[in-house]
Amino acid sequence: MKRYIKPVFVSLMAATLLMESSCTKDFEKINTDPTAYGRENWDPNYTLSSAQLFYTGSFDFAYDTWRGNLIYSSTMMQGLSTVVSYWAGDKYILNEGYTAAYWGNGTVGAYIEQVRNIVDVVEFTRDKPKYANLHNVARIWKALIFARLSDLYGDVPYSEAGLGFYNKIYKPKYDKQQDIYSDLLKELEQATAALKDDGDKVTGDVIYKGDIAKWRKFGNSLLLRTAMRLVKVDEAKAKEYVQKVVGKTMDTNADNAFILHDESGSRVTQNRNSQVLLGDGGQENYYVKWSKTFIDYLKNNNDPRLQKVAVTKLYLSEKDKVQNGSFITDPAKQKGMPNGKDLGSNAQYNISSDPSYTTFSDYSSPNPNMIKRTGATFILTYGESELLLAEAAQRWGIGGSASDHYKKGVKASITYLNQYDGSLAISDGDAESYLAAHPFDAADALKQINTQYWAHTITMLDFYETWSNWRRSGYPALTPVNYPGNATSGTIPRRFPYPSTEAAINGENYRAASAAVPGGDKLSGRVWWDK
Repeated sequence: MKRYIKPVFVSLMAATLLMESSCTKDFEKINTDPTAYGRENWDPNYTLSSAQLFYTGSFDFAYDTWRGNLIYSSTMMQGLSTVVSYWAGDKYILNEGYTAAYWGNGTVGAYIEQVRNIVDVVEFTRDKPKYANLHNVARIWKALIFARLSDLYGDVPYSEAGLGFYNKIYKPKYDKQQDIYSDLLKELEQATAALKDDGDKVTGDVIYKGDIAKWRKFGNSLLLRTAMRLVKVDEAKAKEYVQKVVGKTMDTNADNAFILHDESGSRVTQNRNSQVLLGDGGQENYYVKWSKTFIDYLKNNNDPRLQKVAVTKLYLSEKDKVQNGSFITDPAKQKGMPNGKDLGSNAQYNISSDPSYTTFSDYSSPNPNMIKRTGATFILTYGESELLLAEAAQRWGIGGSASDHYKKGVKASITYLNQYDGSLAISDGDAESYLAAHPFDAADALKQINTQYWAHTITMLDFYETWSNWRRSGYPALTPVNYPGNATSGTIPRRFPYPSTEAAINGENYRAASAAVPGGDKLSGRVWWDK
């Protein structure tokens, strides 16, 4: 053992003498834990990973997903339906805690988990050539985050948001949505154009694994979607930016942006829609079904997606958490549940009085292979991009044939389902047969295109996007429910009210923004682009 002790002793002595001779030179560097992260050795790629993952759901058992995407957006858009009493969105009842969930409560939510992380990446990598691609990917992701926040609430903190550490701004102003969108378009255009194939590798990217060519298509496709939001309020600007991305958007379903989850480790890595729909928080597994509106649309059009996305007899009793392995996929047996129903004593609204009612297990549930804990959360797809290009071509005669883009968009929307699970694959032939039976109709094009967009984003389980595009386009023409005590006089909600906690946290800015909401700071108020 002595032969090992001596060298250690000599090394320690040498180090001591070196320190004495150099006195306090490099004292801070010498006494810094080399295993600890600081500004000198922090890798911002890790923070990009966090920002991407948190976009799919919050750390706190997915309250933002549960409440914003599912309880409100999915049911208002008649993708899902439920009789669960606390699913307020199905009945247009205001639950301020739920509509505020996406924004956050000061400890979790988009501003804490998404904005803070992505602003850190953007600011830390600014003017650092070794992180040039990472910086521009982060700018694109930041635009994605703020587009959704603004789509849900309208005017929001943007230009000063997330800068507390950098600029000591703790009460950020609310930017006008018009100004936010102008900056989003500029940021997306510039950041996408600045990506370099021979630049730094973006190692923290959990979507494309640093594939810059795919990020370029993503950026241009997101720019397309962002521009199309403006068709009701600034058609000239919408057209201007759409023209910039023609020929540069996603090419195939292989370009689809999605995150595949992991059920091991922290809860946040699991698929958040799945956690809710599998009943981790309540009886959603048994009482949340596909809406009658959605199932009827697929069924009446002999849509091949029906036999893949919908099943009956998945759960056979209310207390059953174990899925029935003999669930039924037969399209003829699928049945959607009407929205606006409950389990109460008023026969007009009790689901058991509805002519469609037999048992809950006879209503269609999402196919379990769509909602695996390790399954995909879709963020932006080729199908969306092509359908938006079809609308642009129809409106302005740019970017090619509306009919061709429509066919590509519908085919992509039908055939992408295998990215959830191989069992959901639909052949190109089946998609083409559907298109042959439902050809593009130029006389009714906007309705046709946007109804397909509605169906596609529902199967993506991205109900935030379903709601935003419905507000923008007006399609499909959904029949509202008029449940007792609803907050909108029986009209489908148009935005989320601001969190009431903002009055104490950011009072003056909050009060000014709240007073400026067209139609009032409530469910029936409107964001700027929803004129």
